[in-house]
Amino acid sequence: MKAYVFPGQGSQFPGMAKELYQTNVYARELLDRADQVLGFSITDMMFDGTAEDLKQTKVTQPAIFLHSVALAMCSPDFRPDMVAGHSLGEFSALAAAGVLDFEDALRLVSIRANAMQKACELVEGTMAAIMALPTEIIESVCAEIDGIVVPANYNCDGQVVISGEKSAVEAACLKLKEAGARRALILPVGGAFHSPLMAPAADELAEGIESVKFRKPVCPVYQNVTALPVEDPEIIKSNLLSQLTSPVRWTQSVKNMIADGATCFIESGPGKVLQGLVSKISSGSVAVEGL
Repeated sequence: MKAYVFPGQGSQFPGMAKELYQTNVYARELLDRADQVLGFSITDMMFDGTAEDLKQTKVTQPAIFLHSVALAMCSPDFRPDMVAGHSLGEFSALAAAGVLDFEDALRLVSIRANAMQKACELVEGTMAAIMALPTEIIESVCAEIDGIVVPANYNCDGQVVISGEKSAVEAACLKLKEAGARRALILPVGGAFHSPLMAPAADELAEGIESVKFRKPVCPVYQNVTALPVEDPEIIKSNLLSQLTSPVRWTQSVKNMIADGATCFIESGPGKVLQGLVSKISSGSVAVEGL
């Protein structure tokens, strides 16, 4: 069974989707439509922008979404048995699985990006990657720290990202190193994603979610919040909103997809981050690049 997976923030690169735009008529149509929906030339930023340009949240999230969805929709072999997306990638998965229209999904991604940026400006937050330490120790240390710091991304066994107030994350990193972490590395991000600090973004995203139509997907969607397959549009909407302040349970999502019959993981989007994570989660699984 084929599982299509869609990457999140951090997988962008200068020139992304340019070759696809130049060689695929349908991709060109989608990307040109995106410029109109967003009200600025996202394609100029994707094709000719610098790495610094692409770090802008209002650019990063729509750009990754567009690259990912265009790859899936332009693939003649795109017939998923199941889909999942890492954080932002969940919106790409929902569009590819027919839950959301392309334009509606793009608008939601833009709303989400701007709302998260506003939330980031309210409190100084950050994230850190913790390597080679059992998950339960990371959870325990975070719970002991004064201030807000929580596990945000369960990426694979031995790799968890924590998120929260800058001072609390820094304090947690020191304790986690003392507890035996091989690395506790502060990440170059603009805020504390997937933590309670993102709560102010919820109202704006909720309003956007209620303004568009959600349909039943063509296949199960394994959502970040629960790592379980979902097909009910109302549950999908609820989980999508909860995702803002909840951890991305990627390790468990991949394991659940494998338990449900996934034999091949196809990454649709820029980069190869998810292929690497899948291989670490299950060395026996095949992970390949889309299109």
